[in-house]
Amino acid sequence: MKNVPVFNAYSRYYDLLYKDKDYKAEVQYIVSILKSNDITFSKILEFGSGTGKHGRLLAKEGYNITGIELSDNMVKQAYETDGFTCQQGDIRKVCIERSFDIVLALFHVMSYQVTNDDVSAVFQRAYDHLEVGGLFLFDVWYSPAVYNLKPENRVKRMMDDEVEVTRNAYPKIYPNENRVDVEYSVFVKEKINSQNHNFLETHSMRHFSIPEIEHFAEKNNFQVLKKEEFLTGNLPSENTWGVCFVLKKKA
Repeated sequence: MKNVPVFNAYSRYYDLLYKDKDYKAEVQYIVSILKSNDITFSKILEFGSGTGKHGRLLAKEGYNITGIELSDNMVKQAYETDGFTCQQGDIRKVCIERSFDIVLALFHVMSYQVTNDDVSAVFQRAYDHLEVGGLFLFDVWYSPAVYNLKPENRVKRMMDDEVEVTRNAYPKIYPNENRVDVEYSVFVKEKINSQNHNFLETHSMRHFSIPEIEHFAEKNNFQVLKKEEFLTGNLPSENTWGVCFVLKKKA
């Protein structure tokens, strides 16, 4: 089975595989954080905007969203609406000739930055695109939970009227690199023509401790305002897989 680039063939079935993901609840959680910081109708730059699920929902809340997505295939699926636009680009290098009130990087986009140079580059891109006092909000895999719960082999099956997709996830942990490589073996059954095909994608994911994020924040002139369990707002623990950070750009 051929191993293809990340979010290549996978992008075609991305929305189906995550149709059980509660995007509305996640957007309401983000909106509550923004409102608690007195940010209401604002300009948002979204790093790793995917197929635009978060962006379109945020646009309905009155925000103006510009999405940046590395995968051209994902961009093609991210149809634009009033208040939401999307373009292909590398968040480590992107340069847009305007500033924003908020930079978002949701669904573990920061965990796809596996090297220190990549993390620093994204922090710098966020800083350069923010107004002074603007917020950089993102979620990451949390190291204590990765070591406590340990990623396991998982199988996920989803279907619609056209296809049935089975995804097998095989994680490999690299403890000295704070990285987990997840090999996705995907089998697709086409209902209309009864054809089958499969492919492999390997997603390298970095997990972070709170001191690591605090280090990158200080290095790139951000103040850490909040660190909490994603969605619940609880204090992060060894059972917290995803932690949300809210950073403020210093002058």
